[in-house]
Amino acid sequence: MAPQDWVLVVAVVVLAVTVIVGMTLGARALRQFRTERQDAQDRQDQEVGVAQAKVADANAKAASVRAEAAAAKAEAAAARAEARRVLENAHSEADTILEHAHRQAEADVEQLRTAARRSGEREIALLNATVKEQAAEVERRAARIDERERLHSDEVERLVERERRLGTLESELTRKEALLNQREAELIKNEEVKRREMERIAGLTVETAKTELIESIEGQAKREAAILVRDIEQDARNTADTRARHIVVDAIQRIASEQTAESVVSVLHLPSDEMKGRIIGREGRNIRAFESTTGVNLIIDDTPEAVLLSCFDPVRREVGRLTLEKLVLDGRIHPHRIEEVFDSAKNEVERLCDRAAEEALVDVGITNIHPELTKLLGRLRYRTSYGQNVLKHLVETAHIAGIMAAELGLDVPTMKRAAFLHDIGKALTHEVEGSHALIGADVARKYGEHEDIVHAIEAHHNEVPPQTIEAVLTQASDACSGGRPGARRESLEAYVKRLERIEEIAGGKVGVEKVFAMQAGREIRVMVRPDDIDDIGAAVLARDVAKQIEEELTYPGQIRVTVVRESRVTELAR
Repeated sequence: MAPQDWVLVVAVVVLAVTVIVGMTLGARALRQFRTERQDAQDRQDQEVGVAQAKVADANAKAASVRAEAAAAKAEAAAARAEARRVLENAHSEADTILEHAHRQAEADVEQLRTAARRSGEREIALLNATVKEQAAEVERRAARIDERERLHSDEVERLVERERRLGTLESELTRKEALLNQREAELIKNEEVKRREMERIAGLTVETAKTELIESIEGQAKREAAILVRDIEQDARNTADTRARHIVVDAIQRIASEQTAESVVSVLHLPSDEMKGRIIGREGRNIRAFESTTGVNLIIDDTPEAVLLSCFDPVRREVGRLTLEKLVLDGRIHPHRIEEVFDSAKNEVERLCDRAAEEALVDVGITNIHPELTKLLGRLRYRTSYGQNVLKHLVETAHIAGIMAAELGLDVPTMKRAAFLHDIGKALTHEVEGSHALIGADVARKYGEHEDIVHAIEAHHNEVPPQTIEAVLTQASDACSGGRPGARRESLEAYVKRLERIEEIAGGKVGVEKVFAMQAGREIRVMVRPDDIDDIGAAVLARDVAKQIEEELTYPGQIRVTVVRESRVTELAR
């Protein structure tokens, strides 16, 4: 239905409503008049039967009723006039609305025509541009096809020429093969004569001579094999290591995040030594309440204006440190206040963990992750490994893995996600027994991570053999981040034991004269006696020492094994 029709319908409805209202008012007045008249008649009849004396009063009342009837008739006439006026106003208003609707419809039609014309012009321009682009693309494809046909023709010509040369070489090889067969027959005949002559001269049997020959050939073969291995390794280093070194160094150079050195002990400085007594409390009740509430051991010694907080769980230790810091600032230290401040500090640490996890996710570029995994990542803000903050280590490892994946043409987001989640199991090592790699894999699988990412997590420490390129690159990026000089530290005792074991492994080999561990155990130099070991033996010794170190020791990064063989000749001039 057109807009004009709707306007007419609305006007008719308004008129109908106005007429109905006028008729309703008139009907109400008439009903009121009839009711009052009937009541007056009834009262008049009753009063006539009661007493004749009240006739005059009844006549007066009748006159009043007639006056009221006249007033009711006047009201009805006024209502009819009002209804006619409303009806006329409705007619005029309907005409006005109809005229306005006509004008509005014409304006809308004109706007629609203008919009359609503009849209058609834009579509035509877009189609023309698309046609031009397609024509240009067709021309480019035709040029590429012509170029490919030319290259194909050149390749066919080269193949024909190669086939001709191969035919010539085949005939030449056939001739040489016949000549070699002839020479082989002569050699076999001469070898038989030589063997008989040697048996006659040396008095050796064939078996004895064969044994000596096998031993000689075996020694020569070992030497040649060592030379071949050395050449192959050198060639591999010149080709593969150059590319691998470029990728790894490029990844490490792009990642230069700062590392914090944290331990299982936190130090809280006090405004004065008098605060130590308030922390201990009467008969030690405050310190006992603090340790039982927070689970952190509080060590108060002779250190001036400082106390130590010791706990293996870094998150719990941070909650305890923050609780004690707030208590010292507040000054009110008693068991009930300790519980209140502990709850507040626990909530604050949880917020800090969530914020740290969100910032790390934004830094790496991961958006879709389960909330429980986000909470576990936040707990790693206070977790360290060899002095390296684990959350920062995950961010650094993810960036390195992403750069490697981009260089190798792999899926960068998947590679970053696998490297970023590889140490998530360390958030639960204080609560769940087992390797953090296997714990992390179970957690990732529980919260819906892809099986390739789960495998990369469980295989990054070889608890499970790596089967995918994601697992191998996760291991490599983890080693790059952990092996960077300065990233991690270890205890002096473990460091000394590792150096001693490295020197024992190298010193136990035959022909070794001296062993020196250098660069904090990252390089070992083995001095050998030149009379006992030749150049090929030195290469074999270096490989054996490196393999034994890999099998027996655990260390971050890599250890370079260098074997030095030096010959010196001294002569005195008299």
